[in-house]
Amino acid sequence: MNTLKIKNLTKTYPNGVKALNGISLEITNGMFGLLGANGAGKSSLMRTIATLQEPTSGSVSFNDVDIIEKPNNLRKDLGYLPQEFGVYPKISAEKLLDHLAVLKGILNKKERKKQVTALLQQVNLYQHRKKSVFTFSGGMRQRFGIAQALLSNPQIIIVDEPTAGLDPEESNRFLNLLSEIGENVIVILSTHIVEDVKNLCPKMAIMSNGEIISQGNPKELVASIEGKIWSRIIPKADIAIYKNTFQVISTKLVAGETQIRVLSDHKPESGFEMIAPNLEDFYFATLFNQTLKA
Repeated sequence: MNTLKIKNLTKTYPNGVKALNGISLEITNGMFGLLGANGAGKSSLMRTIATLQEPTSGSVSFNDVDIIEKPNNLRKDLGYLPQEFGVYPKISAEKLLDHLAVLKGILNKKERKKQVTALLQQVNLYQHRKKSVFTFSGGMRQRFGIAQALLSNPQIIIVDEPTAGLDPEESNRFLNLLSEIGENVIVILSTHIVEDVKNLCPKMAIMSNGEIISQGNPKELVASIEGKIWSRIIPKADIAIYKNTFQVISTKLVAGETQIRVLSDHKPESGFEMIAPNLEDFYFATLFNQTLKA
């Protein structure tokens, strides 16, 4: 069993921006979802875990080894798919993956070919192996990204906003692939898309303004607001009135009409219906409560 322990992690950049503010997490094998809006500090945390930057204070250990003092101990076991990654414009998927395998220390040519072929098949790109990665669609490029992250059998895999910009079919294919991989290793899925976490992760944390504001099992977290989410269709012009009167956690268009969802222990007023909460409701309710505390 692999264990990643993060204690009181902070990161302040030279320009004074405080990206991480006392982060503490313990993550073991399986899919772990890190959910938060753009700018919440997720990428700063991922880059720190991946040893691409040092924290200002705090500690990170992987299997009881301090990775700030000994970053190479993690790097040999790490697969990393950043939010954006560049590729050489005129090199085939097969050759590029082979080149990256050499950089990862797979020097035996026969072993390298075997692993490259197996990974291209696993991510359903084998039939495209002679094509330049530069010409791939967004979904194909992300699948190539996960193939390179899987080189050398990593024990911890970090994927940062992997489904952003993918169409629903490509997104589902990619997430199914991640789910298969995440059975025996740590996979950290950093995303702002609630559905990705809901469908995949038995453990999760919500991040906001560089802090972890909630963590646990998604189903248990949703159960904690059972009986507290109320819904109503209202005229769009009345949104501001309702926001001033009730704890409106979200608004969205449903069949062209404005639906609000309100957090309340009791029925807010006539016309509201209690609805079964989902993970998106918990996420918005947590952010709402965090805003009240600020």
